Amino acid sequence: MQHGLASALKDRMPALRGRLEQDVPLRSITWFRVGGPAELLFHPEDIDDLAYFLSLLPPVIPILVIGLCSNLLVREGGIPGVVIKLGRGFGKITIEDNNRVRAEAGVPDTKVARAAADAGIAGLAFLRGIPGAIGGLLRMNAGAYGKETSQILVSAKALDRTGVAIELSLDDMQYEYRHSGVSEDLIFVEGLFQGMPGDKDVIRAEMKDITEAREESQPVKSHTGGSTFKNPDGHKAWQLIDDAGCRGLQVGGAQVSEKHCNFLINNGDATATDLETLGETVRRRVKETSGIDLEWEIRRIGIPAIELEK
Repeated sequence: MQHGLASALKDRMPALRGRLEQDVPLRSITWFRVGGPAELLFHPEDIDDLAYFLSLLPPVIPILVIGLCSNLLVREGGIPGVVIKLGRGFGKITIEDNNRVRAEAGVPDTKVARAAADAGIAGLAFLRGIPGAIGGLLRMNAGAYGKETSQILVSAKALDRTGVAIELSLDDMQYEYRHSGVSEDLIFVEGLFQGMPGDKDVIRAEMKDITEAREESQPVKSHTGGSTFKNPDGHKAWQLIDDAGCRGLQVGGAQVSEKHCNFLINNGDATATDLETLGETVRRRVKETSGIDLEWEIRRIGIPAIELEK
């Protein structure tokens, strides 16, 4: 790991306001509580600060953007380059005319659902069931309880690798199931969402039902992520996993949840390798029993432990 890289970049960027640190452990901020360090971790103060940072960052340095880290599995070798964490500086929500809600990338999805409910805007309550932030929501066309981002998005704002702002329409997002066709080099910083007039009490009751359903069916109090695998066309991933006999399956400290088979959990001493190995074991068994290839929905990033041993 390059010594003094953070200091060198700070010298290059005298007007930088955000916090830039080197060799920062990520396991404490990921939901799985596993993984190695970020070579550099940058907390931009706001959108302008991020644009400034990107405009002066050498193009040879890779970047990775994270939010609440609810669907990330960070491997033991950590992440080379710069990890950009969109947090408090990207937490603004604005209620606009015509039942629209504008939210910056660091806002938790649940907070957007609450803001819409408080404003009497229906149609966004399903966001209460998504354990991430708006940036990830935009990137992966996140959804829950029969609805997804593509059904409510009006437009999005992103920064390119050089810090230039770009406005994207819904069509520009090229949405598919849990996927956007937009370049990985773009960093989403804001989304504009369309709702409809609604009764506040009715919307809040819907959100309460979602909360209760999630707590009843998912291991929300465990060290876990979101859904591990995407639902194949015409199938439910959890059912395929259960039919393959994987409910409760363990590898080291990692386990397939007994409560919901499409969740992997860290029982306290799991490594990223344990979790990834368990996931691949589940995929193999599902393939053997059903002929279906499960696709990871959890994003696996960083350098595998095996490469550290070379």
